[in-house]
Amino acid sequence: MTENILPTIHLKIARRSVHPWIFQKMVEKPATRLAPGSIVDILDRDGQWVGRGFYNGHSRIALRVMTRDPAESIDEAFFVRRIAQAVALRRDWLGLDALSNAYRIVHSEGDGLSGLVVDRFGPLIVLEFFSAGMYRFRSAIESALVTHFPDSRFYWFAEEHIQKQESFDCHAPEPPPPEIITEQGVRFRVAPGSKHKTGFFLDQRDNRRRLASFCKGKRVLDLCCNTGGFAVYAKALGEADEVVGVDLDEQALALARQNAGLNQVRVRFVQADLFPWLRDIIAAGQRFDVVVLDPSKQTRDREEISHAMRRYLDMNRLALQAVAPGGILLTCSCTGLVSEADFLDTIRRAAWQAGRIVQVLSIAGAGADHPFLLHVPEGRYLKAVFCRVEAIQSAK
Repeated sequence: MTENILPTIHLKIARRSVHPWIFQKMVEKPATRLAPGSIVDILDRDGQWVGRGFYNGHSRIALRVMTRDPAESIDEAFFVRRIAQAVALRRDWLGLDALSNAYRIVHSEGDGLSGLVVDRFGPLIVLEFFSAGMYRFRSAIESALVTHFPDSRFYWFAEEHIQKQESFDCHAPEPPPPEIITEQGVRFRVAPGSKHKTGFFLDQRDNRRRLASFCKGKRVLDLCCNTGGFAVYAKALGEADEVVGVDLDEQALALARQNAGLNQVRVRFVQADLFPWLRDIIAAGQRFDVVVLDPSKQTRDREEISHAMRRYLDMNRLALQAVAPGGILLTCSCTGLVSEADFLDTIRRAAWQAGRIVQVLSIAGAGADHPFLLHVPEGRYLKAVFCRVEAIQSAK
């Protein structure tokens, strides 16, 4: 056990799970108020010690179990060990340094560090906090990271809704200047501190490369293109004949144009809402050999899932109609609350409404630097479905 006596939190249930989250409704309220993110020992209904972790009486996730070893303290040494394991996976097993100087170093529960995401962008390391407990250990986390990435600069943040849910104030520094990264020979300007995750969608690295393999000599459309990841890959690595990127976000498109310039490729970027834009080009008879649809997360709220599914249905129906007969569609969902089965069913229904037959080539997800644990399926959020699209032949 730890040398210091820790507060004890009692559960209302017998613990029959190794999932690191324990929800508020399963927890007895402690007699003494504890600060959000306090380290506690956890006993189940039968008085059995089940783990040690962070307690937050304000959060729906009241407990995040960090260790099930009674002899393991949650201290600086704990973070040194866990971060070393995470780095070893990326460097020693995945060999990511040979592919890119930008990758995810820590993927929350997938690396045994619930509530923490760490992304590397060359000399800049970005920490995103999802729990008050993790934020309290920011200095220890940075110290552990510096041993593996010397001379790094750090930026950290937590989204406002997370700060409210977890009841902590994350005093983020001024956003750093954009950093240029290299990924499989393609260069991108990354801007941490913008509203786009930690600055760049590292999770799509493998899918960008696969998509590029379909693009040689083709006409490519990248919907919800953001800062141009798929579009630039299609032209720079895929040798596409023509690439069009569409997004509503002017700030993202400004970076996308810079990214095309960094790679000396020509991509036409269009600022537009994809719904009217797609209706117009479909009505005009325009079709693309390869279409990518990679919208932002559609909801964080379980009560809004029905609305999110309707949007996925509408987007995919239009995207399918924009694919030339026999062409390729890559359609993605990063909404963790939407299961793979529900997403595939939505594509099926969209195909029927669009008069298309969808031949699924593969179903992918995030890169291996975004691992998830089988007993924590919430970590598997990204669905990327590679399809071949044909028109339904009418009966004569």
